[in-house]
Amino acid sequence: MFVMNGIVYGGEPEMPLKVNNFKILPDKIMLIMFSNGETRLFDGTALKGDIFEKLNDETIFNNAELDHGVITWLGGDIDCAPEFMYENSYEVV
Repeated sequence: MFVMNGIVYGGEPEMPLKVNNFKILPDKIMLIMFSNGETRLFDGTALKGDIFEKLNDETIFNNAELDHGVITWLGGDIDCAPEFMYENSYEVV
């Protein structure tokens, strides 16, 4: 049991999901190692919308960096939540 913001919850608090490491594979696929111990495949084409438009440039996409558990591009101007990448990825078997 724990208290957060004045509310009592059963169980233990969950740690925020983070990316521990990643490797970029061909065709905008990323092999991502998450803080929960899972390694998953993420398809970068799932990043849609104006904010991700620059990632269509393969050179920019391939120059991703890890910043405090979050994958970023262009010095942090573009990033993607680890939760989104986890939910939209596939387990490596």
